[in-house]
Amino acid sequence: MPIKTSAKKYMRVTERKTEINKKIKGLFRSAIKKATEAIAKNDAKTAGEWAKKAFQALDKAAKKEVISKNTAARKKSRLNKKVKAITIKK
Repeated sequence: MPIKTSAKKYMRVTERKTEINKKIKGLFRSAIKKATEAIAKNDAKTAGEWAKKAFQALDKAAKKEVISKNTAARKKSRLNKKVKAITIKK
């Protein structure tokens, strides 16, 4: 355990930030997961809707620096590629 007051405060701040970051990450992870499940079922409409929500969540996470811009772009690109693939099939 830290002894100095400033170190104790930093621990509290870190806990708060970690909680917030977990919520933000959970939003885009769940959206990506649901979009992927819709892709597996060949449901282009639902996959598109969840992909859109995932894109928004990824952009917000990148804006708040929870993940880097490049990570967000990579995840969006890969998801979009999958959605387009099932859209073209139909």
